[in-house]
Amino acid sequence: MSAEYPQSRRDDVVDTLHGREIADPYRWLEDPDSAETKDWVTRQNAFTEAELSSYGERPWFQDTMSRILARPRAGVPVRKAGWYFVGRNDGTQAQDVVYVAESLDELLAGGRVLIDPNTLSEGGTDSLGSFTVSPDGKYFAYGINESGSDWITFRLLDIATGSPVDDVVGEAKFSEATWLPDSSAYLYVHYPSGGRSEGTETRALGAGELKLHRVGTPQSEDELILRLPNERLYFDVDVTEDDRYVVLHIFEGTDPRTRLWLYPLQDGGLGEPVKVIDEFSDEALFVRMDGDRLILRTDRDAPRGRVVSSDLSGAFVDVIPESAATLVEVLGTAAGLVTVSLVDAQPVVTLYDVSGGNARVVEVGAGGLVGLNASVKSSEVFIGFSTSVEPTLSYVLVDGAVRALPELVPAGASYTPPSVVVERRVEPGRSVPYYVISRSDLTLDTPRPTLQWGYGGFRIPVFPDYRPGWAAWLAAGGVLVVTNLRGGGEFGSEWHDAGRLANKQNVFDDFIAVAEDLVARGVTTPAQLAMHGRSNGGLLVGAVMAQRPDLFAVALPGVGVLDMLRFHLFTVGAGWASDYGLPDDPAQFEDLLAYSPLHNLHDGTAYPATLVVTGDHDDRVVPLHSHKFIAALQHAQAGDAPVLTRVEVDTGHGFGKPAAMVASEWADLLAFAAHHTGLSPEL
Repeated sequence: MSAEYPQSRRDDVVDTLHGREIADPYRWLEDPDSAETKDWVTRQNAFTEAELSSYGERPWFQDTMSRILARPRAGVPVRKAGWYFVGRNDGTQAQDVVYVAESLDELLAGGRVLIDPNTLSEGGTDSLGSFTVSPDGKYFAYGINESGSDWITFRLLDIATGSPVDDVVGEAKFSEATWLPDSSAYLYVHYPSGGRSEGTETRALGAGELKLHRVGTPQSEDELILRLPNERLYFDVDVTEDDRYVVLHIFEGTDPRTRLWLYPLQDGGLGEPVKVIDEFSDEALFVRMDGDRLILRTDRDAPRGRVVSSDLSGAFVDVIPESAATLVEVLGTAAGLVTVSLVDAQPVVTLYDVSGGNARVVEVGAGGLVGLNASVKSSEVFIGFSTSVEPTLSYVLVDGAVRALPELVPAGASYTPPSVVVERRVEPGRSVPYYVISRSDLTLDTPRPTLQWGYGGFRIPVFPDYRPGWAAWLAAGGVLVVTNLRGGGEFGSEWHDAGRLANKQNVFDDFIAVAEDLVARGVTTPAQLAMHGRSNGGLLVGAVMAQRPDLFAVALPGVGVLDMLRFHLFTVGAGWASDYGLPDDPAQFEDLLAYSPLHNLHDGTAYPATLVVTGDHDDRVVPLHSHKFIAALQHAQAGDAPVLTRVEVDTGHGFGKPAAMVASEWADLLAFAAHHTGLSPEL
């Protein structure tokens, strides 16, 4: 670029870690609320806007993304305590609106608005995080996330009248309101040591507390059920359908291995816990009761998962044995169980009796599973699927019969996505599967601009499912590649283990191998290849561009974990140690240093055109990662390709982002990728 980047002050900050001197010249950018950081963000955003405004591709993507986000849409229905709920958006709303009805037919006919999150804040930046319903069907308990922050404030509505209830609980995170059977109180996870500022804080969260809140009493009187001193421990709470126990899962950060405790329900409160599993050895997740036995999903002695029954001593008996498919979801139904298994990363829904017999595969759409709602107290199962260009289509399953529910989607502006072809391929050297998606009227006999997407972490499976920007990229004539990398959840716990801790480099090698395979097959060239990922996928993009800057024309790291030597010091970062390790450990420090994107940028290197995106209220992967990385990258860049950052204001890690922000961000990302890969949008 001919223009000078905005100035980023470099300090002489040096840490000595395990005998190594580690320079950190942009440490000052770790304070998001300082006047200097705010000024830096303002100058960077202005610089980026000036660059993007010169791109001829931008108006086409802005118009296309606006039309895509103006498309009416609906979520997956759920039945709770006799009521039916669904989120809808007519295409003009920043946030989805929650509708309620007393029957499914009434919901399909429209239902009535229960809560409109668009009224919660002036710019539509506050969102509805989760909701539960009291067992008597009276209260709707909903969590509000302000400006995309992970902090939650719980409030109540009277469902029958829609009237607010004077009852508020704050300073919660990673939690929903779990009701006791008599509907008088709910459990939630409180973080008093974390405090609450404006959602831009970076300090470590501290330990959570499991608390019991009684409706109508002040939060200061809430009963402490459990406090664990380890800040890396997290809670997940359920109540058995027979109202006998509160089920508590205890996780160590993002590690899927869990402890499992049962609290007997007695006299309107909780008795002493029965510690069914009290060590972090395997995944063991409660599904439902079967008489006096627990039905669990586990990976104990089954890397691809199985369903077992267990007594209170933790002795397992097979209900659905491990198979070649990867078991990723099990829920109870009135008739037994519904499971989701992955066959080569494609979801298969199956019904079983509670004993594991009478298996029946449910024929529903292909693509990605985006919702599964079921209850032991109902015969209805709601399923949501999407494709790379079609948002959620919901189905209801009753007694084995499947019915699509297109009536859920409200009327509004139309958008016709391109017809596409999805091919499944495998990179031959490392056996990495991936999808190649392209417009059906195009051929891949000549190289084309290509966008490669990946994640590769935390046992999360990746599908060729819907993201608003995919339809625009494909409509413009680009090729989309979705990769199934080690570290993900597509092929069980062994696949996950092969891409975490000391094996994390495998994730980057998988992604690079797919890119090289695309070039070798003539799908694209390095000059036409862009890569994109968010969060852990942002780490992926940052690491790969540092290791192989020659292989890609464009890098798009979104809300990424980019400083691997200090990630554990901020908000919930220490909880990611199950995948990353901790820099305090000498051996893990060496692994982290070897791939940390921030620490593997080298002055005088020609890096790909890069657009880093983050949100100023991201209190999960705090924006300091992106800030320090782009400052270092602008200092190091020796090539002509621009390296820019785009900092969204009043938004967080991604969940609950207003529709207009989603459209704007995607338009800029895709215009940037198109401009630097030679993609000319085709009308």
